[in-house]
Amino acid sequence: MVCVSRLFQRFVFVLALAIGLTLITGFALGQFGWFGVHAGDSQDGAYQQMRVYAEVLQKIQTDYVTDPNMSDVTTGALHGLLGSLDADSSYLTPEEYKTYKNRPTAGNAQEGITVSKRFGYATVVNVVPDSPADQSHLADGDVIEAVDSKSTHDLSLAVIRMMLEGKPGSTVEVTVIRPTHPDPDKLTLTRALISAPALEDQQYENASILYIKPGALTAAHVDDIAAKIKAAPKTEKILLDLRDCTGDDPQQGLRLANFFIKQGTLATLQGQQFPEQTFSADPAKFLTAAPMAVIVNRGTYGGAELAAAAIEDLKRGDVVGERTFGEGSVQKTIDLPDGGALILTVAKYEAPDGKKIQDEAVTPNVAVESPQDDEDQGITPPNGDEMLNKALDLLKQKGA
Repeated sequence: MVCVSRLFQRFVFVLALAIGLTLITGFALGQFGWFGVHAGDSQDGAYQQMRVYAEVLQKIQTDYVTDPNMSDVTTGALHGLLGSLDADSSYLTPEEYKTYKNRPTAGNAQEGITVSKRFGYATVVNVVPDSPADQSHLADGDVIEAVDSKSTHDLSLAVIRMMLEGKPGSTVEVTVIRPTHPDPDKLTLTRALISAPALEDQQYENASILYIKPGALTAAHVDDIAAKIKAAPKTEKILLDLRDCTGDDPQQGLRLANFFIKQGTLATLQGQQFPEQTFSADPAKFLTAAPMAVIVNRGTYGGAELAAAAIEDLKRGDVVGERTFGEGSVQKTIDLPDGGALILTVAKYEAPDGKKIQDEAVTPNVAVESPQDDEDQGITPPNGDEMLNKALDLLKQKGA
């Protein structure tokens, strides 16, 4: 058995990382009141935590029921340490980081899902229509318990996303827990090159209401939205449907909001060591003052959440539906001496009212719950699309 002194040497890296995160992030364990240490205390508090870590490691080494694989313990500790911060912060082992850096940056195939982590496991945020995931009836809120038999509880978000990618035509096995099914389902999904959902538009109430559903906030889709608004100068009202709308570029969400907001702060971005940025509406990009409403759901993600938050907080229009997913942050990749890496959240976007999107998401001012459909049985809610109907009713009551 390895002696205690060697154990300490073996885990100096883990302890040093814990101290570094304590001092850099300003909250770590002390924020939760553990061991009487609080954010902003002197370095003595960090060293006190180090002694506690060391004692825990010693007990694992000497008293655990079997001789543990300390390398696995180390990796698990680091995954847990980063996972306790937020879903987007990740630890990558040297092997994982090497694969991460060498992965193709273009031409990757996927299953057609946006995935994040909630409650420790990978979670489906939204699904691209007609994608392999959609054809297998995956839906918002489904929990991916395992990918290729590896528990997502033990994997960082960066690794989960990397495992879901691959060559077109290749397959991946996922174990899924659905809210409507008591038992896990094992699915084999074939990866494909996924295109952004097509932008949908139509007119309601004798063409007085322009309905737009982008599906994804790509630069091209935001351009198309601008073109449709400009091409319909007689439109009296606008209904923007951001349900299941995804997008990794927050700037597109802010740009979209600016089409409807002439002045004011759209969002801010800040972190402990990150220069604060304020994003203000540019009057030159403003397109319309027409009354409007926005529809959101739990699949509304990223840039779409920024747009909805700005429209709601600045009283530009009603936001109808259910609480959004909650994604709006900036990550920094930090190389580690052993060849691994940290992907650390260093800043978060705040809505005009000061709430962090990552932490509090967007809560509609007009709440409408999603129907609990059993899509596998094709059951449709009796009143049709309740969120859409409510948003249309609100717009009908507004003067042009």
